[in-house]
Amino acid sequence: MPRAVQFDSYGGVDVLEVRDVPRPVPEAGEVLVEVRAAGINISEAAIRSGAVRDIFPATFPSGQGSDLAGVVTELGSGVSDFAVGDEVMGFSMRRSSHAEYVTVPANQLATKPPEVSWEVAGSLFVAGATAYGAVLAMRLVPGETVAIAGAAGGVGSIAVQLARRAGATVLGIAGPSNDAWLADQGAIPVNYGDDLPARLRAAAPSGRIDALLDFFGGGYVAMAVQDLDVPTDRVDTIADFAAVEQFGVLSAGGADASTAAVVAELADLVARGELQVPIAGVFALDDVRDAFRQVERRHTRGKLVLRP
Repeated sequence: MPRAVQFDSYGGVDVLEVRDVPRPVPEAGEVLVEVRAAGINISEAAIRSGAVRDIFPATFPSGQGSDLAGVVTELGSGVSDFAVGDEVMGFSMRRSSHAEYVTVPANQLATKPPEVSWEVAGSLFVAGATAYGAVLAMRLVPGETVAIAGAAGGVGSIAVQLARRAGATVLGIAGPSNDAWLADQGAIPVNYGDDLPARLRAAAPSGRIDALLDFFGGGYVAMAVQDLDVPTDRVDTIADFAAVEQFGVLSAGGADASTAAVVAELADLVARGELQVPIAGVFALDDVRDAFRQVERRHTRGKLVLRP
């Protein structure tokens, strides 16, 4: 039987199980995909732990995973855009991609370019769409300076490159081990720690920070508004929901760019060598607990990927 990751209660990584499940059957407008790669995300850990149960409740037994890439194995009625054997990438909104097989509405899939690896294609959606939506919300123009917290993580590493493509100067807030990688992407590395506001101002060509993207949480929004005088409509966080309420900043991200067209656009940039998606580690489905232990340490550069 096919296998899938499931959990029966909120908790730590130990609640995750890899179980035999019935092979899914595609309904009208859906395709069955044999999964070759599925990215994992810190947001999935938050859902599993129950930390965001008021916003994203789970129904048990729950699967997990949104990102996916694989091969079309069966078509539901009415699907004409894909054929059996096609290599595709995209997303599931049913928390189901951490599995060997998954049914997906055809409009949530795009053709995988042959130049894009399974690992990258299978981890593009959550991080890529979140970065795309967040950068778009900042309305960056050439000559502006944007600071990005969590600049070397799964979302931040893509956002850094998209912000540079928009013509902005990017100050990448991360640990020193990421300095060289950030510099290679055209960003100015600024290490987190003491006196960060002053060091950010010193690194900005104009001495001013025009916008801040927070992909980490832990006080960056308050710093932006109170210490750096960044206007609240130019501050965006996907990690600090309390700060959204307190300061009235934006929380734009994946919901604003969750389309197969955005995934295809990002994959095209990867295929042309204009966007890097760092892959920090690849895990077998049976090692899903180890994969989440690593991602929950929050010191990973780029993406971790399951290969069922």
